[in-house]
Amino acid sequence: MIKDTKLAVLIDGDNIPSKYIKEMMEEIAKYGTPTIKRIYGDWTKPQLAKWKNVLLENAINPMQQYSYTTGKNATDSAMIIDAMDILYSEKVNGFCLVSSDSDFTKLAMRLREAGVVVYGIGEKKTPDPFIVACDKFIYLEILEKEEESKDGKKTHKKENIDKITPKIMRLLHHSVNDAADEDGWAFMGDVGSLIIKKQPNFDARNFGFEKLTQLFKSLKKFEIDQRDSSSGRFKLIYVKNK
Repeated sequence: MIKDTKLAVLIDGDNIPSKYIKEMMEEIAKYGTPTIKRIYGDWTKPQLAKWKNVLLENAINPMQQYSYTTGKNATDSAMIIDAMDILYSEKVNGFCLVSSDSDFTKLAMRLREAGVVVYGIGEKKTPDPFIVACDKFIYLEILEKEEESKDGKKTHKKENIDKITPKIMRLLHHSVNDAADEDGWAFMGDVGSLIIKKQPNFDARNFGFEKLTQLFKSLKKFEIDQRDSSSGRFKLIYVKNK
């Protein structure tokens, strides 16, 4: 992640619920500055009415795209054409494609070939080809704010939390091993970066943890070590396979 990354945020309004907009924009801000923000759809259709209320609040520019014929997604085509125009303008060095549609797989691949970073955001129903075509893919469901129960405690929505499967355990184990030094210790930041390269949709929040370190601490097959940085102002986290 580059802090001064200028991002073009392109939203497929046809299949992304407007209820996620606030959390989504907060998430995007972690990866760079959204200098271009556009949402595509046929604004004459009633199903996009909910989006109209939040566009001004988030400074998102609505792009009108009429459906010229039945069975064809004109919104996808307009978004792809705009993305290529923006790429060649060299005004940004990263894209955030917000959609759950596999039609944007080739676009994500083409943008990455051009050397820009591509973040994908969509629902868990998003097909794998689009997910793996992005540098990192974030599920909208994990961006929902924690629910507050009657006793005042905040809890995650259980239906949005994935189970840690043997496949995930192997991913964690191999990634620690691949990033480890001769003593078997790996810097947590390196492990996290390596995991994302292997599986772009991996996120500790998918499993109910805010941070990767918390996820590793919950598993008995790993050791965690905190070390002072050279300045002594913060801790460096290392992990090791048991």
